[in-house]
Amino acid sequence: MLIIGAKGFAKEVLEVCRQNNDLKNLTFFDNVNKDIPEKLYERFKILKSDSEVQFFFKEVTSHFTIGIGNPLLRRKMYDKFINLGGIIKSTISPKAVIGNYGNELGAGVNIMSNVVMTSDIKIGKGVLINLACTIGHDTIIGEFSELSPCVNVSGNCVIGNNCFIGTGAIILPGVKIGNNTIVGAGAVVTKDLPENCTALGVPARVVGGGDLDN
Repeated sequence: MLIIGAKGFAKEVLEVCRQNNDLKNLTFFDNVNKDIPEKLYERFKILKSDSEVQFFFKEVTSHFTIGIGNPLLRRKMYDKFINLGGIIKSTISPKAVIGNYGNELGAGVNIMSNVVMTSDIKIGKGVLINLACTIGHDTIIGEFSELSPCVNVSGNCVIGNNCFIGTGAIILPGVKIGNNTIVGAGAVVTKDLPENCTALGVPARVVGGGDLDN
């Protein structure tokens, strides 16, 4: 499998692959950082061009996963590597606790260690659920959204597409968060939030537009 990225979060995805004994042909891609070595940890090859990726997809395996945070970048990488011939694959830690009833996981999700999900939860394509998050029953999380570590999402919540929920944020029961919205670290969201906004504080209040590029 090809992990997109070779720093930061990509190393955490590597650990999930190790937990799953899924290291065969594991390779990384990074064409941005100039200080990237030929191999990560002197073991895992790092590809640095689209032509290398196309060869890898054709000759080794077409599976890839996204080892980069930020919803907009994740969506961009998904589109790029699908167009290069890849097939996105989920990475789910065996240390995550996922309920057995009614859960639906979209393609290419990353679910990290110590996540707890109960029942009837729908997770969209390309979603990142980071370390030690909890997600309550009957919740929907839209495509490519990112939950940072230790986010608590209560039951019957809806989080839209391309949302970023900061570390330790709490979403109270029944709250709906619109597409492309940013919730700051430690915020407590007590009521619905519109699309394309940034909300901070306890309780969370809208302070501006949502801009994940800055």
